[in-house]
Amino acid sequence: MNEFKAIYEKDGLGAAVALVQEKVNELHNTELHIAVTGESGAGKSSFINAMRGLQSIDQGAAISGITETTMEPASYSHPNLPSVCFWDLPGLGTLNFQADMYLQKMNFNKYDFFIIISGCRFRENDVKLAKEIKRLGKKFYFVRTKIDNDIRALKLEGRKFNTKEELDKVRDYCVSNLEKAGISTSAIFLISNFKINKFDFPALKEAFENDLDDIKKHVFLLSLQNTTMEIIEKKRNELKKQIWMLAILSGAVGAVPVPGLSFACDLGILAKTIIDFRKHMGLDDASLQRLADKTGKHMENLKEVVKTPWLGEIRKEFVKTALLSSRYAAISAAEVALDWMPVIGSIFGAVSSFAVTYKFLNDVLDDLTDNAKRVAKAAFGID
Repeated sequence: MNEFKAIYEKDGLGAAVALVQEKVNELHNTELHIAVTGESGAGKSSFINAMRGLQSIDQGAAISGITETTMEPASYSHPNLPSVCFWDLPGLGTLNFQADMYLQKMNFNKYDFFIIISGCRFRENDVKLAKEIKRLGKKFYFVRTKIDNDIRALKLEGRKFNTKEELDKVRDYCVSNLEKAGISTSAIFLISNFKINKFDFPALKEAFENDLDDIKKHVFLLSLQNTTMEIIEKKRNELKKQIWMLAILSGAVGAVPVPGLSFACDLGILAKTIIDFRKHMGLDDASLQRLADKTGKHMENLKEVVKTPWLGEIRKEFVKTALLSSRYAAISAAEVALDWMPVIGSIFGAVSSFAVTYKFLNDVLDDLTDNAKRVAKAAFGID
């Protein structure tokens, strides 16, 4: 906002709008590269599929199996956000990739952070990886998969046990092994790749989020599947941060007049924004189908709880009709509280286009958020 004000005062509205467009492009084009590594058979591919909301049988899913399936670093883009890419690195310590050659071949500098996965306990190769990653100044996380198998085994044995106590034992065991090998950490995440709302999976995603800078955090949050109400709310908050910029572009760049109203806006920007918001909120057909497959629900049942006019095809004419409703036609700049944004208020004070677009997109986002929560409740049975 300070940059916007400075450029506006120096070079005028055109230059300030160009700055906003640059910032929007930066948000859309920021890449996030996440490396998933560890010994062969630890569950790397299944983890990548879980983070992308896919099953192993889905098109574009990471290949998983009981044998060594990854022979070269394989990239898997997020189905909704291609700029978010997970890298399945070959299993370390196999006959094909000995530890002393592994670090040289994997080009570690390209990744934003690393996830070191083990299916039982962390071994010498995992420690070597962690030390090299630390030397590069990169962030890494130890993830112990297949924890559901451990709990299931205890049940099959007919033993009486406290789940939390058993998990603490596994975590302490992992920490002890790493400390003996020279890695001091208490951050061991115990997960199941098939129970994404249980054990430490939610805490792991929160740890990723907290350790990223603002722009990459924004991208990462939008890539998450709507498995909790908290994730949905975080997405809404992130998208709300964009709306004032999109309102500037809509009101000042395209200036496509809407007959009968006292404002001008770019209907193309609004239509594209609605489509993007819908996708980020998991309400497009592809996202709903992936969620249905993941939770074993019928897609039709998920669609039944969606009560929004923004589910079908979004065209400029459709957006124009919505804007022509009395609700938006009556909005003036004064009706939208711009006191918290005095720079915008002073620039657009006499023009209602910014105010209308700003209010319109906020209403659309709130509506999509409410519907995303209804879908999550239907899919996961959460409150």
